[in-house]
Amino acid sequence: MDFKQIQELIKIINKSNIGEISIEDQDFKITIKQKEEHITQVVSSAPHPAQSFAGSPQANNAVQEKPKVAAEPKADNLLTIKSPMIGTFYRRASPDKPLFVEVGDEVSPGKVVCIIEAMKLFNEIESEVSGKIVKILADDASPVEYDQPLFLVEPN
Repeated sequence: MDFKQIQELIKIINKSNIGEISIEDQDFKITIKQKEEHITQVVSSAPHPAQSFAGSPQANNAVQEKPKVAAEPKADNLLTIKSPMIGTFYRRASPDKPLFVEVGDEVSPGKVVCIIEAMKLFNEIESEVSGKIVKILADDASPVEYDQPLFLVEPN
């Protein structure tokens, strides 16, 4: 079973109600489990300059924000880019490379927004939406859960 087949299997499992699956072959054994954790996203719609979004325990831990120049857009029209897997979130391909995206950058479907390392494999995460990044919810090099919000995007 190659990497692409494993990714497709993970996508199928994520979209189904299957809690766990184990596949055993001559050369390998793979077990995929879905985590039964619900992530609650709290969004305040009051136009307050210190407004924040809480998407996960990692997002609440000492998130350093740059000073806001303009008021944040209405929270009810924002789209969320979520983690498709469990792993370690990286904002750049390597320490000497530039960030994939920053707050204010425009993204379109297919644009790489981050990398998630899972089991020593680095998976490029592409945007499925078009718009402008308004908030980055995960810290660089921090662990992320399946379906954890990573970015908030204001649609075009």
